[in-house]
Amino acid sequence: MNATIVLQYILNNKLLIRIYNKNIDLRYSMSILIREAVSKDMSKVLELIKELAIFEEEPDAVILTEKQLINDGFSSSPKFKCYVAELNQKIVGMALLYPRYSTWKGPTIHLEDLIVTKSVRGKGIGFKLFSKVIHYAFQLNVKRVEWAVLEWNKNALDFYKKNGAQVLDDWKVAQMDLNAIKKFVRNENF
Repeated sequence: MNATIVLQYILNNKLLIRIYNKNIDLRYSMSILIREAVSKDMSKVLELIKELAIFEEEPDAVILTEKQLINDGFSSSPKFKCYVAELNQKIVGMALLYPRYSTWKGPTIHLEDLIVTKSVRGKGIGFKLFSKVIHYAFQLNVKRVEWAVLEWNKNALDFYKKNGAQVLDDWKVAQMDLNAIKKFVRNENF
């Protein structure tokens, strides 16, 4: 059995989580920090978004730029909140979320993306990011946190189910991309 010690403390108003495994030489232990992203993190966040797009078999789908992320996330009226995960002072994961409103429930949060770079998956970093999002939602007293998962991503589905999420099979995602929006507006008859 692995004996693991988890230490959590606040350093400069940031939650610092250190994980030590007694069976591993402490010189090689992990230092995981989950913190709110700042604008200078958006370059790495965009890299992670592109890594996720490749994983989801949509390598050319990302048109977002670092500048747009900075403008949208760090203006006087931010459109999203982002948390990053640092492993040994290097950003290796992120969770990006934003508020929504349910006509049935009231305020909710949508978790747009949660990704941990492939080389460090399986170390509990995704769980720590997910936990930060759920704790934030709890603090805001939202009625639901929701997100989409590709049906073939068994690891993600299992992870979310194991952590209390209900995966709905009776709802389908519907969306219109920019071209469909433009076409609709041009063809509209009012």
